[in-house]
Amino acid sequence: MLVIPAIDLKGGRCVRLVQGDMERETVFADDPVPVARGFQEAGAEWIHVVDLDGAISGSPVNAEAIAAVCRSVDARVEVGGGIRDRDTLERVFAAGAGRVVLGTAALEDPSFFAAACMAHPGAILAGIDARRGKVSVDGWTKDSTTDVSTLAVRVRDAGAAGIVFTDISRDGTGDGVNATAVDELAAQVDMPVIASGGVASLGDVRALVALGRTNLTAVIVGRAIYTGAVDLATALRVGHGTEA
Repeated sequence: MLVIPAIDLKGGRCVRLVQGDMERETVFADDPVPVARGFQEAGAEWIHVVDLDGAISGSPVNAEAIAAVCRSVDARVEVGGGIRDRDTLERVFAAGAGRVVLGTAALEDPSFFAAACMAHPGAILAGIDARRGKVSVDGWTKDSTTDVSTLAVRVRDAGAAGIVFTDISRDGTGDGVNATAVDELAAQVDMPVIASGGVASLGDVRALVALGRTNLTAVIVGRAIYTGAVDLATALRVGHGTEA
């Protein structure tokens, strides 16, 4: 299981939010490039980058910072936030993204989502962000009536390369990953699932590995790396099963 460090961008800076609340931010770095390079030096194969401003506005805001991150590392970069049309999608790939995460579009524009999967096979992930079992969109500012499992099946059938599943209630809180919800989703769909939200310690990474789900391919870790609660190099070894 891969451990993927996260960079969340707000106003060009590297921040972490609590439960997606834009008013509850902690700034960890003014420049995301040194952060990305540090992740690569620790051994990260992928880096997860989110344009928080773009997710809420509906179009990219931190495109320049994202492109700079992509240029600065050999690690592959997956990008999400505000990508809701073909032109934007192509610009993000042209900037160096290895994968793109479509969240709001996965729910609200299924034809665009399917077309994106067809145009970029193996490189489109569905971002499914859950609050009380329902999908949330527009940077987590709007809750839908769609169940997580319903959307998961829909994006699978549309050709998604995988699902990034976030439990909003845990994200940025340090309360621990919701392993039960992750396990339930992974059991329902025969496609890669990437867990996100709430990782507070190496114990959370170990708990996900212990689920034994072969399609649980990765976990995204954010705040815990920045605070030092999780050492990225050690977490990578845990994920790979090579912990000493």
